[in-house]
Amino acid sequence: MKTIALHSIHEALNAKMVPFAGYIMPVQYEGVTLEHQTVREGVGVFDVSHMGEFIIEGPMALELIQKVSSNDASKLTIGKAQYSCLPNDLGGIVDDLIIYKLKEDSYLLVVNASNIDKDWDWIVSKNSMGAKMKNSSEDYSLLAIQGPKAVDAMQSLSSVDLSSINFYNFTISDFAGVKDVIISATGYTGSGGFEIYCKNSDAKQIWERVFEAGKSYEIKPIGLAARDTLRLEMGYCLYGNDINDETSPIEAGLGWVTKFTKTFTNSEALELQKQNGTERRLVGFELLERGIPRKDYRIEDTEGNEIGIVTSGTMAPSLGKGIGLGYVLSDHKAIGTDIRIAIRKHKVAAKIVKLPFYKK
Repeated sequence: MKTIALHSIHEALNAKMVPFAGYIMPVQYEGVTLEHQTVREGVGVFDVSHMGEFIIEGPMALELIQKVSSNDASKLTIGKAQYSCLPNDLGGIVDDLIIYKLKEDSYLLVVNASNIDKDWDWIVSKNSMGAKMKNSSEDYSLLAIQGPKAVDAMQSLSSVDLSSINFYNFTISDFAGVKDVIISATGYTGSGGFEIYCKNSDAKQIWERVFEAGKSYEIKPIGLAARDTLRLEMGYCLYGNDINDETSPIEAGLGWVTKFTKTFTNSEALELQKQNGTERRLVGFELLERGIPRKDYRIEDTEGNEIGIVTSGTMAPSLGKGIGLGYVLSDHKAIGTDIRIAIRKHKVAAKIVKLPFYKK
């Protein structure tokens, strides 16, 4: 198991450390519900330094990115980021990722920790045009400072007006006494804030100054368990649960990042799916009775017929009810459809709802 740069700090904070995607990571500190509400109402800090970072640059960089990614990266300008996915040759998804345009002919690709090696090998296999590639995953730390008070709490640490960084935009500037830090507004929680990409050697200084600056805002460290409940309340997909090598971007509801203005891996087959529809679709649902839906629970119609499967589920701390994502047969996908979730021997009433579950 690998360790992240701030491992000893998390241990000193009595974090519960668990294996995750090949790393030992802090899953919680004081409890999931408390940490979740801290981000929804105040400001909290996630250490997500296990994420992967690839640099792709040179005159052929955009051509390679366009070939492997579903979204249209030609629309990116310097300082903007884009959510996308890497389709495979069989209709599924290698990974989802964020693409940042750092400068002309230079891009940062941020990928999921569990897929770093798989993604790297996949992109290398498609690099027939000779774009320059560098895997910098071991060199960088990533802190996500999230919550409605994040900007006010952190403004003293940077000369940049943090409130001016719009969603899916970023800047490279000073932060917490460190030069050339990426400050990005590409959060995974739905409560505002931003992310800090820095070299491992600068992570400790930044962490300490962040907590010093945020002290009067009651800033807290937040673990990966709360990150999962926060993203699920927003209806955001998690790779390995809601999307994987066998789920297509179209059936996963990611048609909005699948642009057919260009040719990319398996784009012809995916375009046919977009035109003709898919057999199943990813939907959000909420329970109408007590219960907690979990991954792989059966989804049934009101007559007891199996129509799908839960891919993510939790008791939503902000809503006080069970919520989940899952795939259902497409003729059952309509908002308001009554369904049942098979929780052990019980058939718990639920309905399909519009995402996100949590609305500010």
